Amino acid sequence: MSTTAQHFADRIFRAALGTAEVLSVHLGDRLGWYRALAAHGPATSGELVARAGGDERYAREWLEQQACAGILTVEPDGRFLLPEGAAEVLTDESSLNYLAPLARMFAGAAAQMPALVEAYRNGGGVGWGAFGADVRESQADMNRPWFESALPDALATVTDLDEALRRPGARIIDVGCGGGWSTIALARTYPQARVEGIDIDGPSIEMARRNARGTDVTFHLGDAADLKEGAYDAAFAFECVHDMPRPVEVLAAMRRTVVPGGHVMLMDEAVADSFQPDGDDTERLMYGFSLLICLPDGRAHPSSAATGTVMRPSTLRGYAVDAGFRDIEVLPISDFGFWRFYRLVA
Repeated sequence: MSTTAQHFADRIFRAALGTAEVLSVHLGDRLGWYRALAAHGPATSGELVARAGGDERYAREWLEQQACAGILTVEPDGRFLLPEGAAEVLTDESSLNYLAPLARMFAGAAAQMPALVEAYRNGGGVGWGAFGADVRESQADMNRPWFESALPDALATVTDLDEALRRPGARIIDVGCGGGWSTIALARTYPQARVEGIDIDGPSIEMARRNARGTDVTFHLGDAADLKEGAYDAAFAFECVHDMPRPVEVLAAMRRTVVPGGHVMLMDEAVADSFQPDGDDTERLMYGFSLLICLPDGRAHPSSAATGTVMRPSTLRGYAVDAGFRDIEVLPISDFGFWRFYRLVA
């Protein structure tokens, strides 16, 4: 075997190891085993299933695999320990380092591989609903800590927007709200505003309403393209425009639904300005999402723009201009996960 082939074979082998470990993380996440270890300390396989349920023989194999992979450590007495750093990443839903949902998302996508192969072969799609709860919930869960912990400070840097939304009675619509954590974060940040969310996916709206219990946030099941004219002072769309089959139509509705001088704000993936074959890790991850989830979802709809996750700023600018905006402005909000913030200029 040539040196070049050997290096590439090693790369694929390492990727296969990573895939196996990501799927094993999904098992530990869904079975509650990581949480049981984080909450109650080291355990044998019997102690783990006594705490969290499951089958002892499977638990024993999983614990040994997790130790072999360097995720768990083994105490002198033979019990398996979840180290503090790993516990934060795998169980702390408030941490910006929380990544268990990432494993859940790829596991949910992998379950649809037969449908994806068929879509790639025939040019069809795999709709959001087909991916099920794992993908829907994982997106909401992974974004939640960023909305709760980082969004208030990020928006505060956009002075004119922040001042407008602090006015008593300000009206805010969150388009494509998904599980509602962005909408809830807006309501907490601007307690004197009236905040609403809208999404076309019924299970997402049901999840958002559960998440918002005890708040005054209102959620609507419906198409954002039907928003009423002049109904809001600000319209937001967090990480959803690239998924929309008809983004121009929705952006035009957002432009119409804000009052003159109102604000239209987007958050979407922070991909590079143009394609480069040596893309960075963020680029590689976004192409992974696009191949397995976002582009097939987009193509599940007739006459779709089929944008995919990797929506370049130039693509968004084209959509915005076609929707009646003059331009887009990239806002100076940095260190916000995988995302970039835009203001659409009327």
